[in-house]
Amino acid sequence: MNVNDLAALAQRPVSEVAPWLQPIAAAMDEFQIDSAARQAAFLAQIVHESDGLGRVVENLSYSAPRLVAVWPHHFYLPPDDPNGRHDATQYEHRPEPLANLVYANRLGNGPEGSGDGWRFRGRGLVQLTGRRLYTEAGEALQLDLLNQPDQLLEPEQAARAAGWYWQHIGGNALADEGTQDGFERLTVAINGDLIGLDHRLVLWKRAESLLSVVG
Repeated sequence: MNVNDLAALAQRPVSEVAPWLQPIAAAMDEFQIDSAARQAAFLAQIVHESDGLGRVVENLSYSAPRLVAVWPHHFYLPPDDPNGRHDATQYEHRPEPLANLVYANRLGNGPEGSGDGWRFRGRGLVQLTGRRLYTEAGEALQLDLLNQPDQLLEPEQAARAAGWYWQHIGGNALADEGTQDGFERLTVAINGDLIGLDHRLVLWKRAESLLSVVG
């Protein structure tokens, strides 16, 4: 895939996607994403996850109603019954406290006061999240991600981390199936759900066309 194809897939100007071309190509080579079918699925997923290669860090600035919609077990809106939940208005557009609360004691993170939730928030082209994944990716990629997590904001390491995670979840095997069912299972492995599936499918078909995948 050349830079014009990548720009067409991401729906961004060539100048904005050009810094990603070589790192993505290198990551695909490193992690054996080496057929048109594998590359089409990989590119579709990372372009969706990164909002067209335009975002490599998790956006945690939410309105109070959105907090309740995304984390209904964590937040409530007054005057509703708290029922053990937190007042969403106290976390509205406050990314750091929010991350420390919702990611506490999960994904390998410590308690809320540890700051792990914010320190290991989603970064990279597939938004690696949590101390556990940062540890595993760092060991595999020989990067000190526990002390320097912002390395995942750099194109080279953001792309390598995406390639590593793809390998980690068996992305090549799922892409090799060449079916929508396989692509949906791939989406769940990356995202935890089928969020954004329609857009991912559009990107997948567009990438297949650009790469001339024969169905």
